Amino acid sequence: MTKRIFRSVCIAAIGIFLASTAVMMVVLYEYFSDMQMNRLRLQTELAAQGTANEGIDYFTDLDAGLYRITWVGPDGSVLYETGSDSTSMDSHLEREEIRQALEYGYGESIRYSDTLTKRLFYAAKKLPDGSVLRLADMQYTVWVLFWGIMDKILIVAALAVGFSLALALRLSKSIVKPLNNLNLDEPAVNTVYPEIRPLLGRISSQQKQLQQQAGQLRQALELRREFTANVSHELKSPLHSISGYAELLKEGIVKQEDIPQFSERIYSEAQRMITLVEDIISLSHLDEGGEDFQRKTVDLYALTESVVQRLQPEARAAKINLSFKGCGAELYGVPQLLGGIIFNLCDNAIKYNHENGDVRVEITDDKNHILLTVTDTGIGIPEEYQERIFERFYRVDKSHSKEVGGTGLGLSIVKHAARFHNAGIELSSTPGIGTTVTVRFPKM
Repeated sequence: MTKRIFRSVCIAAIGIFLASTAVMMVVLYEYFSDMQMNRLRLQTELAAQGTANEGIDYFTDLDAGLYRITWVGPDGSVLYETGSDSTSMDSHLEREEIRQALEYGYGESIRYSDTLTKRLFYAAKKLPDGSVLRLADMQYTVWVLFWGIMDKILIVAALAVGFSLALALRLSKSIVKPLNNLNLDEPAVNTVYPEIRPLLGRISSQQKQLQQQAGQLRQALELRREFTANVSHELKSPLHSISGYAELLKEGIVKQEDIPQFSERIYSEAQRMITLVEDIISLSHLDEGGEDFQRKTVDLYALTESVVQRLQPEARAAKINLSFKGCGAELYGVPQLLGGIIFNLCDNAIKYNHENGDVRVEITDDKNHILLTVTDTGIGIPEEYQERIFERFYRVDKSHSKEVGGTGLGLSIVKHAARFHNAGIELSSTPGIGTTVTVRFPKM
């Protein structure tokens, strides 16, 4: 960038110098031409007075090296011509400056001379006897003037080029130095050039976004590692159980009357694995956006009633009173995901409850939302754990979780399925008293 600025400043300076020189030459040419013509007028007046006083004798000792002098009679005949034979010359009566002098007493013109093959200034003065004295001076061209002052132009050019190079070098360094010293770690605090503030602001914004994305990526990687570790742990337990029971059966160590019990344990652990894999697949599907889910109008009341009836045997086995009430409410959503929300909330309310406890499920309709509320009289959740219970595989009481079973993914599925339907989740829980979870669905 320094070289580019240096080169640009040099080119601009040289261009300005050349343009200035051209303009100056034109101005000087006009100035010297005017001076030359004024001098010619003065010399013509002086020569006219001398000729009027002395006649032809005036030209005898006259040094006419600077000017061409022509004396023309009233009839246009040439009486005298510097350096030429006047008797052989044509009549000058038609010359423009001669005609002006005969008519007005003075005349002048600028034209090309066939005799001298040069461009000349002409000035003519009428004498008292009716004759005309004319002086001519060669008009210098621009190039003649240029070559006449070439030495001075070269000196000025050398000085201008040297000054331009020094200025360009210093200017380019002074422009680039603040840019090289920019603190790109904190671009927003730089106030060097107002013109680059939008760029620095954008860099700062992008840095913040990259930092946020890096933080999110680290968090996602940490969650992935934790998720992988949890999946491995959750799969190992039933696999070890299945492997152990199957080995005992294979070796014939199990008594005949104990075989149904062992088979039941193998089946139970296999079902646990199937449920875990299905939950993992559901979560992965939701993480990917679930674009292939088919939405349709769902009667949330009828769907909830069906899920509650399906869970009644489990509630009776746990000695839990499971009840449901509400009103008809239609949603535009995915029945499979909505059913998963209802099932997991009710299943957790039953599993983490006291004997002879209650689980109440209710569907209500307010002005802008449809509310699904599941209330239990169970063990409750301490306040410090309430923000984390929707994380994958997170359990408040791990020992109790082993007793009641489950994959640890139920509430995470609830969270993702609710987000898929743009629904919010509200949790209220008191240890030893119970928990209330409300899912607030926006209306169609």
